[in-house]
Amino acid sequence: MTRVLLFGRNGQVGGELVRQFEQRRPGRSNGEPARLQLPRDQPAYELTVLDRAACDLSDPDAVHAAIAQARPQVIVNAAAWTAVDRAETEQEACRRINADAPAAMAAAARDSGALLVHYSTDYVFDGRASVPYRESDPVGPLGAYGRSKLDGERAIAATGCAAVVLRTSWVYGMTGQNFLRTMLRLAGEREELGVVDDQQGSPTWSRSIARGTLHLLDRHAHDPASWAGISGLYHATASGSTTWFGFASAIFELAPGLARRPRLRPLTTADYPLPAPRPAWSVLDCGLLQARFGLVLPAWRDALSECLAAGTPNS
Repeated sequence: MTRVLLFGRNGQVGGELVRQFEQRRPGRSNGEPARLQLPRDQPAYELTVLDRAACDLSDPDAVHAAIAQARPQVIVNAAAWTAVDRAETEQEACRRINADAPAAMAAAARDSGALLVHYSTDYVFDGRASVPYRESDPVGPLGAYGRSKLDGERAIAATGCAAVVLRTSWVYGMTGQNFLRTMLRLAGEREELGVVDDQQGSPTWSRSIARGTLHLLDRHAHDPASWAGISGLYHATASGSTTWFGFASAIFELAPGLARRPRLRPLTTADYPLPAPRPAWSVLDCGLLQARFGLVLPAWRDALSECLAAGTPNS
């Protein structure tokens, strides 16, 4: 039985992780696609889950205390400041959550001999590339959010703890605040929508990330001798890419039961100014993830179709 401590219970990925762990009860089918098929003899986990009320992530001492109390063998940090535009005016608060808290988790993991799994973002890049970014490519975040996530990556690495850092992008799902839910809401309110069509990325379902994380843990969480060999940065996004306009078009094409499908009008980034700059190119090369873990997340349209068909997590 491996003890897992999860930070971020109410986030998009954190909530999906809880559901994936709960579905691992004996005798229950895991329902995974073939490429994410789990072992026949599924490993057992003892899960402790924390949300903001249980642990103030802006306080490193509180983070250390929570880890000391739970005594986990694996720490999964699915908590993050994700309000990209608000980060520009609340940079210190953003940094505390996205950099200082992961640093505290990593230090505690090093001291206790635990494995840390942490999520980062495509926003660590400046978006000037034209081919998918590899983990070794130069970084250059454009805004406060990206800088805070990059600082978190570097703080984890500096501790020397065993850690797997997964950079993902354009995360969506049927809970929380995200592009998918915004489009579905606006579909009932507007006849026409303008959507940015000059930013390229890979929409990634939060459930795909959770499934991939559990796949990784099944292979390595119970084998501390393997942790040094797997520690490092990995890109973990859906396969393929599109623009926000293409993503919106697919949502309205694939969503079942929509009473109205708005007309879509392509916009440039300049047409839709926001406080925080966005990278124009956010496509990540996930070849290292496949080579190291045998893991390929589903194509973005396939995952979107499954997400829309599944509805809310309780449906």
